[in-house]
Amino acid sequence: QVQLVESGGGLVQAGGSLSLSCAASGGTFSRYSMGWFRQPPGKEREFVAAVARSADTTYYADSVKGRFAISRDNAKDTVYLHMNSLKPEDTAVYYCAADEKGRGSYYYAPVGPHEYDYWGQGTQVTVSS
Repeated sequence: QVQLVESGGGLVQAGGSLSLSCAASGGTFSRYSMGWFRQPPGKEREFVAAVARSADTTYYADSVKGRFAISRDNAKDTVYLHMNSLKPEDTAVYYCAADEKGRGSYYYAPVGPHEYDYWGQGTQVTVSS
């Protein structure tokens, strides 16, 4: 059973930065593609970023490309989301997720929420204007 625990959310002014962390336990982290998703108030959960097992292959939603960066440290079983130039529309609960069943590969990570098997509890990010 994989457990994921996010941290690092909070309140920030527009234009500011935040970094989220997601610590994994209970499985073999290096074998999973990892993703970040978010759910804005009153909206569906949406893809933000994903990283393949190799850590060199990353994917981003168009809305965050150039502002957010996903990374992973397989030695620490942790995935990160560094968020810069934050906008009020980035306000959401942010979730990390693990592709435990291996839909991804060393150089590919899935981007659909249905392709991820384990989820963290979420962390709130609020960007004020």
